[in-house]
Amino acid sequence: MTVGVGKTLEIRHAPHVLSGYSVDTIMFNVVLALLPATIFAIYAIGLAAILVLGVAVASCLLAEVLVCRARETASTLDDWSVVITGLLFGLTLPPSLPLWMVAVGGAVSVVLGKGLFGGLGRNPFNPALVGRAFLQAAFPAAMTTWTPPFQPDRFASLPASTLAVPLMQPSTDVVTGATPLALWKFGGQGTDAGQLFFGAIGGSLGETSSILLLLGGAYLIARNMMSWRIPAALLGTVVLSSGLLHALAPDRYPSAAFMLFSGGLMLGALFMATDMVSSPTTPLGGVLFGVIIGLLVVVIRIWGGMPEGVMYAILLGNALVPHLDEWCRPRVYGSGRTAK
Repeated sequence: MTVGVGKTLEIRHAPHVLSGYSVDTIMFNVVLALLPATIFAIYAIGLAAILVLGVAVASCLLAEVLVCRARETASTLDDWSVVITGLLFGLTLPPSLPLWMVAVGGAVSVVLGKGLFGGLGRNPFNPALVGRAFLQAAFPAAMTTWTPPFQPDRFASLPASTLAVPLMQPSTDVVTGATPLALWKFGGQGTDAGQLFFGAIGGSLGETSSILLLLGGAYLIARNMMSWRIPAALLGTVVLSSGLLHALAPDRYPSAAFMLFSGGLMLGALFMATDMVSSPTTPLGGVLFGVIIGLLVVVIRIWGGMPEGVMYAILLGNALVPHLDEWCRPRVYGSGRTAK
């Protein structure tokens, strides 16, 4: 619209106040925030972690290229979003998972989790969790086989299942270990909170160090690239609800510290539930989103049939996001009941 001589009034839709960060800048910083935990996972697990993470990222990149060609759209590899999908997907996997399963899960993450809905900005569910949920349903035995960290020969050898032939039953090593959540769930055995916090435990690659994940999340929050409301509400709900249960029956329910630092809670709360596409856009909606996921995590871990519930809790929370945004939508001035 032109106003007067030499003056132009630009009228466009919201947002009217911009942060100055582009999509590729934000995504690149998310990758940077994940690097400390990723490097520690490689140090703790060794060569198997390098291969699993490498195949996870590579399969997601390849799937993204094929999806873009099929849809005849420009490549989106340069915005770093699919790298984050591959990295997060790899961090949710056990280190002994056969590489062909990793590749299949990476393709599912991109094709079904994102491409099917139109690409970046349109996916209702976190793509990395879609891929992991597929593997959990298709290969439950392989997804629950764990290799202990800090093995002496971890940089010189691989688990027997890593290079398994596709569609064949993979063999497993003699030395395997259960996760702290599985030990508590099925054996009533607790794990020291310090080991959980610093990463001296077995589990998926993203369970290796809570402190490094917290540092990465703090970095993104400090740069205003992550909503603090979602992880604060999620982690706070887990602490309050599990702490109350533990106070009522200490012999029956684990402590709040155990629930907070075990499993994939930190990775999920800081880097998956906060996904800008599949999380609420309203402040109150973000808080309710975190509370719902936190409650679901505690319910599934304690009363469910599986020891871990972060993945399912976040996916169920993603399904509620449109309703949360609708219920918590700010009221425009003058549009209340009085105005009507």
